[in-house]
Amino acid sequence: MNLRAGEGWSRSSPRPFRGTTAHPTSPAPRSPGRGQYSEAMHPGAWWVWSLGLGTAATRTTNPLLLGLLVAVAGYVVATHRTDAPWARSFTAFVKLGLAVLVIRLVFAVVLGSPVPGSHVLVTLPELPLPHWAQGVRVGGRVTAEGLVFALYDGLRLAALLICVGAANALANPARLLKSLPGALYEIGVAVVVALTFAPNLIADVQRLRAARRLRGRPDRGVRGLLQVGLPVLEGALERSVALAAAMEARGYGRTADVPATVRRTTAALTLGGLLGVCAGTYGLLTASGGTYGLPVLLAGLAAALGGLWLGGRRSLRTRYRPDVWGARAWLVAGSGVLVAALMVLVSAGGTGSAGALHPGFVPLVSPTLPLWPAAAVLLGLLPAFVAPSPPTSTAIAPITPREPS
Repeated sequence: MNLRAGEGWSRSSPRPFRGTTAHPTSPAPRSPGRGQYSEAMHPGAWWVWSLGLGTAATRTTNPLLLGLLVAVAGYVVATHRTDAPWARSFTAFVKLGLAVLVIRLVFAVVLGSPVPGSHVLVTLPELPLPHWAQGVRVGGRVTAEGLVFALYDGLRLAALLICVGAANALANPARLLKSLPGALYEIGVAVVVALTFAPNLIADVQRLRAARRLRGRPDRGVRGLLQVGLPVLEGALERSVALAAAMEARGYGRTADVPATVRRTTAALTLGGLLGVCAGTYGLLTASGGTYGLPVLLAGLAAALGGLWLGGRRSLRTRYRPDVWGARAWLVAGSGVLVAALMVLVSAGGTGSAGALHPGFVPLVSPTLPLWPAAAVLLGLLPAFVAPSPPTSTAIAPITPREPS
């Protein structure tokens, strides 16, 4: 390369890539800084939001409200999920919810329903059972009331699964693991590995099916499933071995030298706190335990949090660029908590819409959409407007050679 007079390379001069020519006006690529990490949504906020929607789904059997909850979760996922492998699992959770609904209806048809009904749709041949199986029947009358009861029950479980799938599609599992307390680090690793197994498995199946279609080979049916299953199993084993090697290289499982007194105090606080949470929850769910349920629950939570704080002293690890729980995270998590709290308040009889949360099926009545519970569910759309937009994949611009001077 010929250099004109007065030009030359120095140690401080930027060097272009080999085979390309650096453009004087093109900015140098920057790596994401701390500001970009702090603008990302905290993964715990997504889980609090989705669990709030799931809690609201458990308080009603109204199909209109359940459909509204599913629509809210689907809209937020559609506007804020990324192209990561775990973000593609929302469709799988929707299919799982539909499968649960279909199985619940099939059970109601084949095994019958405990709900009495007068509108007989069809009468199946009934299988005689021995006397010790009294109360269980196979076949017999299929009533409209029993099918509606099974439909409402299956919709509630399907909505709960879809809400959990929304968190799995929006929250980065690696960042969620990094945000856990030190005492829950080992448990968090197991949970995160379990949560990421299904999205990676789905991605492997889709990739292998696409490859088989390109080669003109069948990808459906029993034969296609058997020929796809072996590569998927091999990929899962390779990921397991790589994960084990990475964990061993990073010193996973190391613990600090903690005095015996601190260990005993940690165990006592954690165990006592969990027992207090169980007793307080039982008291809130029963009519006679309303006076002591809430204080015992709060005391159990305080003891459990103290045990977790002390247990974190055994963990020897540091956090690189920890996620900040900012104002947007508070809004996202608060919207889910507010939806759950309002639905619990309505179901407890705080307003006149409590009866509309559980529409009747004996006799058959058409469900109605109550105003205040529907408005409470719509508060779950707040993350679609306050959460930061997901990063878009930017394509590398082509490099055009300069004319020789």
